[in-house]
Amino acid sequence: MRPYLSDWHLAFRRFSSVKSKLKSHFQFGIYQSQLLTINPAEDSWSKRYATMPEKIQDDAVKDDPISNMLVDSFGRLHTYLRISLTERCNLRCQYCMPAEGVELTPSPLVMSQSEIIRVANLFVSSGVNKIRLTGGEPSIRKDIEEICSQLSNLKGLKTLAMTTNGLALARKLPKLKDCGLNLLNISLDTLVPAKFEFMTRRKGHERVIESIYRAVDLGYNPVKVNCVVMRGFNDDEICEFVELTKNKPINVRFIEFMPFDGNVWNVKKLVSYAEMLDIVGKRFTGLQRIKDHPTETAKNFTIDGHQGTVSFITSMTNHFCSGCNRLRLLADGNLKVCLFGPSEVSLRDPIRNGADDNELRQIISAAVKRKKASHAGMFDIAKTPNRPMIHIGG
Repeated sequence: MRPYLSDWHLAFRRFSSVKSKLKSHFQFGIYQSQLLTINPAEDSWSKRYATMPEKIQDDAVKDDPISNMLVDSFGRLHTYLRISLTERCNLRCQYCMPAEGVELTPSPLVMSQSEIIRVANLFVSSGVNKIRLTGGEPSIRKDIEEICSQLSNLKGLKTLAMTTNGLALARKLPKLKDCGLNLLNISLDTLVPAKFEFMTRRKGHERVIESIYRAVDLGYNPVKVNCVVMRGFNDDEICEFVELTKNKPINVRFIEFMPFDGNVWNVKKLVSYAEMLDIVGKRFTGLQRIKDHPTETAKNFTIDGHQGTVSFITSMTNHFCSGCNRLRLLADGNLKVCLFGPSEVSLRDPIRNGADDNELRQIISAAVKRKKASHAGMFDIAKTPNRPMIHIGG
């Protein structure tokens, strides 16, 4: 039995009060371009690959015949809309929801199916070509199949994706696929059932695993597995997660721990992209960076002999704000132009007050134009009031 499988209870104590020596992992004196690097004396894979994404070329905006509504003051073109269908969830993940819970938006104030489709159609007709459904947990919304069916029929939409915890997904997935859901991210932060129960405050690890392999069987390629890496909890499982990519079309996405209201973020729990990449590079041969699209949030890699791939979401130590093309519609109808910014504007209220599409476009355009060049940096983000992740959508 591998040590981490038998000593998971020790990890719980480490996660609750991490006492790691930061100097062995981070150089705060060389904090450049928001990249935390490991000891430069070490042979670092990260030094080779820790690069900022290419900026969107001006020609991409000039040549695209879409509404100016989706272009911000820095010339970034927003073609990706994330829609939170609900704030409700069947898990209680510690980094997503505070222990005392959160106050949920009353059901009458949550966007209805028709309102969601109307807003989505407005965005797609203006140039959005990818929509991702989030939550809460989107699969527990009763009309999820009908929403997927209507969204997938929007002219101009190329990708309909969903981020899910996978708990109730396996039995619903065949119908969702028939309804046009063509990309899937399943969240899983540990391969140890007891650690899963500790982190999520619920049982169900085997059901998530079942959903991952069910998605593979149904032909999703790749099946993306999102793993938030936290020091003292699951940082010892990084290589075991990479093994999931060996024989199946699975893309494991390692996500840096991010601060949101209620998750008690601490830099000591952050495992940087640099450190994660070195761990993987020292264990696996033939690690090669894939050339990513300028708007790609992940840094993607292939590994020799592996059918799947691995990726790193580096929001904290090497942000990708310069290529951001994302907007978020929250379950209560608020439009959020930056994940880490507190600024929001309601689309639900104008809709219910009779606003026409042109008026909605003006509201959206004004919000997009106010989007900042980048987020404030992880330490300032940690001090800035924002919603819990369950309100924003994963």
